Amino acid sequence: MRSGILKRWLMDILACPIDKHHPLELHVFEEKDEIVEGLIVCPKCLRWYPIRDEIPEKILLEGKPFNLKSGMQKKS
Repeated sequence: MRSGILKRWLMDILACPIDKHHPLELHVFEEKDEIVEGLIVCPKCLRWYPIRDEIPEKILLEGKPFNLKSGMQKKS
């Protein structure tokens, strides 16, 4: 297996690196032999991790997740 590829079975062992919540939600946009495009979402802290080009290691090791709570703005 090439480094950085996300197979569906990995979702059984992945936890949020911030709050260690398990299981995470997987939203797949494109799939071939592996998941090519999508999102991994932590339902506890609402951070999300993009899956781009089969999850390059750079996103996993250096990426910064976005928390949906901090991105919301109150409309008046």
